[in-house]
Amino acid sequence: MSDKQKFYITTAIAYTSRKPHIGNAYDIVLADMIARYKKMMGFDVYLMTGSDEHGQKIEEYAKAAGISPKEYVDNVSSQIKAVWDSLNTCYDKFIRTTDSDHELTVQKIFKKLYEQGDIYKGYYEGKYCVPCESFFTASQLVDGKCPDCGREVIDSKEEAYFLKLSKYQDKLLEYYEQNPDFIKPESRKNEMINNFLKPGLSDLCVSRTSFKWGIPVPFDKEHVIYVWIDALSNYITGIGYDPDGSEDKFNYLWPADLHVIGKDIVRFHTIYWPIILMALGLPLPKQVLGHPWVLVGEDKMSKSKGNVIYADELAEQFGIDAVRYYLLSEVSFTQDGTITYENFISKFNSELANTLGNLVNRCIAMANKYFGGKVAKGEASEECDKELISCAQETINDYRRFMDIYHNADACETVMSFAKRCNKYIDETAPWVLAKDDSSRDRLESVLYNLLECIRLISIMLYPVIPDSCESIKKQLCCSCETLEFSAVSQYLTGEAVPLFARLDAAKILEEISAKQKAAQKNDNAENVAVLSEISVEDFAKIELRAAEITACEPIPKAKKLLKLTLNDGSSKPRTVASGIAKWYKPEDLTGHTVIVVSNLKPAKLCGVESQGMILAADCAEDQVKVIFADGIPAGSKIR
Repeated sequence: MSDKQKFYITTAIAYTSRKPHIGNAYDIVLADMIARYKKMMGFDVYLMTGSDEHGQKIEEYAKAAGISPKEYVDNVSSQIKAVWDSLNTCYDKFIRTTDSDHELTVQKIFKKLYEQGDIYKGYYEGKYCVPCESFFTASQLVDGKCPDCGREVIDSKEEAYFLKLSKYQDKLLEYYEQNPDFIKPESRKNEMINNFLKPGLSDLCVSRTSFKWGIPVPFDKEHVIYVWIDALSNYITGIGYDPDGSEDKFNYLWPADLHVIGKDIVRFHTIYWPIILMALGLPLPKQVLGHPWVLVGEDKMSKSKGNVIYADELAEQFGIDAVRYYLLSEVSFTQDGTITYENFISKFNSELANTLGNLVNRCIAMANKYFGGKVAKGEASEECDKELISCAQETINDYRRFMDIYHNADACETVMSFAKRCNKYIDETAPWVLAKDDSSRDRLESVLYNLLECIRLISIMLYPVIPDSCESIKKQLCCSCETLEFSAVSQYLTGEAVPLFARLDAAKILEEISAKQKAAQKNDNAENVAVLSEISVEDFAKIELRAAEITACEPIPKAKKLLKLTLNDGSSKPRTVASGIAKWYKPEDLTGHTVIVVSNLKPAKLCGVESQGMILAADCAEDQVKVIFADGIPAGSKIR
């Protein structure tokens, strides 16, 4: 192993329900920034990320898609990895909870905890949230809904295995007290203590029997191991932990130095996970960072709201570093950040193009123009030079202080403020005026040297945030010196000036985005993007679909859009349905065909006809509807 001090950092593993949006991507971008900074500071860094691939929701999505759960998660996991890669994140391992070595070790962990009495078999009855895969008591619900996501819950009752959380409650509180920086920000720790630990912990359900897509309990095949032990254990299984004897890699890397997670899963990582580790006799992570969310305006991103922005698509349109910079400069340590296209373009133009890009381009161009690219440290020094150098040192100190405590937005603001000070210095010294006077050549060289040295420092400090752009700056400076102090370089031999960020035409881009969004809303594809909210399997089960033969069909007087259908749905009486398909079908086109009818729809009167259901049809091309025929299926057959 390395002689350097190790730094093991992880992200929460992304759930493979669907492609991650830009809010989901904040985890990996933040962790990558921290990892790059720690490497810069001389640490031996190991960054692990991955995908969480088991559970009831995955089983349901796969069934709806008509494929196996493994096929489903293979597809989504590859999408997650592609998004992470599109953001230039340099992780050391991407773990999947369907990896065979992970599954085997999770079974060993479960068995070990059971055999030593920390897991026991019991019976569970409570309110269950399928999306969150969490049980709640009635008192924990908020307005009768899931306290975490606000969705509907269902009554669930089943045999289950439980982890004895209550056994370790006092020990966990003691750990909090002895390690005051264990949970950051401080407000998250207070929330865990006041909302969960002080009221008392209930034992945790750690197995399920109502679905099969999970890791089987090794000694009870009717049960699958629940997400808490399965997913959370990735932080140790991915680096070689084994209850029967761990690898050297695990012994070197564990405990984790930092878990980077969203604020909504702090409870799982600071209560459930530490107790699992205590039960295993393992050290606890040194710190858990529960970062805020990325919101669209005031809302969380969701497909049902039609406000999803994808990081890889944003990076393709505006550049990888632009996306990284926006996320890392917009989301503060404690407050949620927001993203809109308007805000994104505004920040891009004002900070990346005008402040940073303009500074670098002007200075490299002047060095080439006035000195043929060869600029040495001069002797001339004036008060504004001293102020600039003092500002540089103050910026370095503040930058290190903020980065050491993961205040990334403050660090970005500090460096960008320094870049603005450099632009002001250009205005104060007016190099173009000095260049006209041969007697001011030494002064001009001093000014340009100061500016190039400041740009070098900026490129070092911003490297963890916008690595590609900072590599471009280093190339233009023809300098690889990474010493973070002023005057570390005695002479510059600058290369060609290459613009870093071209200013964006906000009005044009926003108009293009608006047109794309409108087109997407018109396209009623399989996902119904931005139109329909999700429903549960239980909701769908309430809809009864049956095959029905059209025995008669006629127009409805004074109703140009409606046809009256008489259906044989296998019951003792004919069923009448009024359907708005007269524009596309004549009665003779339909009579004798079998269709699918929603048979338990509440009757409604349409133009004097009581309609006792609804037939299924598809919106195809613009202004074209096609009835879904089910010819050959016996009338009355249930469709599911």
